[in-house]
Amino acid sequence: MGIKRKVLAAVVLLMAGLLGGAQAALAVTPLAVVVEDRAGVLDRNTFLPAVQSIDFYQPTKVAVYTYNGTAADNLNEEVLRFARAEHPEWISADGQKWADGLFIFALDPVGRHVGTYMGEDRKVSLEQRDDIQNASKDLFRDAQWTDGTIAGIRRGAELINRPWYRSTAFLITAWTAVAGAVTGAAVWLIVRWRTRVDSRKELARGDASYANVSMDLEVTELNAGTIPESSRYGGTVLEKHRTFLNRYNTATGLSNQVHALTARGLSRRPNLKLVRTYADAAAELDALDDVIADTNALLNRGSAWAAAWDRQTAPFRSDLDGLELLLSKRHAEGESVTAAALRSFRDECQRELERWTSELDDGAVTPETALDRLRDARTHLSELLKNHADTVIDGYARNEKEATLMRKEMESAQAGTKAKYGRAYEPSILGTVYPSYYFFSVPTFNTGFDTGVSTVSTARGGGGSTTGYGSSGGSFSGSGSSSSF
Repeated sequence: MGIKRKVLAAVVLLMAGLLGGAQAALAVTPLAVVVEDRAGVLDRNTFLPAVQSIDFYQPTKVAVYTYNGTAADNLNEEVLRFARAEHPEWISADGQKWADGLFIFALDPVGRHVGTYMGEDRKVSLEQRDDIQNASKDLFRDAQWTDGTIAGIRRGAELINRPWYRSTAFLITAWTAVAGAVTGAAVWLIVRWRTRVDSRKELARGDASYANVSMDLEVTELNAGTIPESSRYGGTVLEKHRTFLNRYNTATGLSNQVHALTARGLSRRPNLKLVRTYADAAAELDALDDVIADTNALLNRGSAWAAAWDRQTAPFRSDLDGLELLLSKRHAEGESVTAAALRSFRDECQRELERWTSELDDGAVTPETALDRLRDARTHLSELLKNHADTVIDGYARNEKEATLMRKEMESAQAGTKAKYGRAYEPSILGTVYPSYYFFSVPTFNTGFDTGVSTVSTARGGGGSTTGYGSSGGSFSGSGSSSSF
């Protein structure tokens, strides 16, 4: 606490010295708020009181213009056209700039553009105009037009005529001057502490799995010894088992290495990677010995076959249960033909799963046949999800470039080709026999869909600002720009 107090005191003294000569910033509500909601998307009862209470640094007139355009429109050109026709007082006397003291916020909810325009005494940098527009975009993407416009104007009030001593650059410089010496040490300590915590967590995970594998080692060998090698499923699981002991020995070596690390050693990033490797290796062995046990129980119809079968159907049941949540998401095209096909398939499979279990119990089908049915059903679900992915992409993407971006994310999620899509080993017979990308699961679809939408939204918002006023703008050069959301 003593060090913290000294640092805080130093910050206070330095800030007091730096700000001693600076004038206090004004906090003034808008001189006037003019609303031209030609698109009819703003709730005036909410909007006007909210904007009228926003504090600016200097007396500022706020003008809001909305209209329904198209994606191909130049919002800057439209705002200038509207101002010339309806509000010439928004333009300077020489007709070349926006009027002093003015801040215009413009929205096209159909063409999905947002723009900001200022008088010369209120103008900010292009980067700051982007900042103001970006403050509204998440809300606009969710069709919250009133709240998004308020958020944009509020961000504008924070940046327009902002005193130098409230700028991000100054605050960073001031903090660096005060805390530069201690920051490096503090960060170093925090990183080491966090690494040590993570290492111990991973070590505990690895030890739990390794203990399970070690305790069941003899039972695993006995189970493997009675799996019918002639079975398509049994033969593949036995192939995995043939490397089991070698992998166990590797995990043992890793266990010895990580347990030899001191507390200080656990604080180092390279050793965290080593501990995580140990934990992952032990966890996969722990899952595989369960699969070996389930394969033996199910294929030989042992006493535990019913529980083993339930574990095989669990991933598929989870997919079916998660479909409705997926289809109810925004932009998920839940009322489409492909969504109806998914719901119909879900209802059919939930009935079929009960029938398959009953026939297994009666001996009417073999375990292999039941596994074949489960594989075919999951394959069919994968195809239906791929079809629905096309529907979602067609519904959200505005052009082929956006469609390609979304499709790439969906395909990468299924294939697990990127680090962010790390596909965990599925502890089931089908998960052992088939590669991780063989089945397109609902969680994988969700991941690819969310990332695809985010990627396209970012591309829309980050595609660069439009600063010109089009062919009809003439020599007009007022400060302003627009961008898409």
